[in-house]
Amino acid sequence: MASPKPVTHVIFDMDGLLLDTERLYTEATQALATPYGKEYTWEVKVGCMGMKGPQAAQHIIDSLDLPLSVSEYLEQIAKHYNALFPTAKLLPGAERLVRHLHKHNIPIAIASGGAQDSFDLKTTNHRDLVSLFGHVVLASSDPEVTKGKPEPDVFLVCARRFPDNPDPSKCLVFEDAPNGVQAGVAAGMQVVMVPDSRLSSELTKGATEVLASLEDFKPERYGLPPFDD
Repeated sequence: MASPKPVTHVIFDMDGLLLDTERLYTEATQALATPYGKEYTWEVKVGCMGMKGPQAAQHIIDSLDLPLSVSEYLEQIAKHYNALFPTAKLLPGAERLVRHLHKHNIPIAIASGGAQDSFDLKTTNHRDLVSLFGHVVLASSDPEVTKGKPEPDVFLVCARRFPDNPDPSKCLVFEDAPNGVQAGVAAGMQVVMVPDSRLSSELTKGATEVLASLEDFKPERYGLPPFDD
């Protein structure tokens, strides 16, 4: 792992990092695939984590050989998302870390591959926490984000929208997915990765640090205020 350098701004991915939504994505996608006799495997899932919606849809259609267009897929999957996403729960350590950084006036933002409608569903019961972020950039809805992760666009756009427009090297990214780590590194940022325990260690390369949980994060390693407790 690289040696951490001091940062001034923090950017969070959301799915599988702040919110336990990756499990819901899997459940919804398998529900769509089952009538076609297909299985949504972990290998297929890893390949599209962090992608913009249409990009991920095409990846799944191609991987599972589904007889659907991207628009048909998105229409069908939306019904499953509408039922499941409002049940999303925060992952361990997420609320503590976000509230700690906000309390100490560290600029924080969200940069996600998702779209506005699904973001609203997932955060139904977490509006108070989301309100602590300075801004949110959603790759699938934001016209300034031309390419999804693993391209760096979403993180670069997110950095520019901080009021003081920091240099990317001063931004720390939190990610769970290989595509997101690649995007953060390509943006010139340090990346703390909190991967699914099933993920091969080969796919964690590039991260500055790999943690089992946000509960294990030590802010002072990056020049940020240490936890009070």
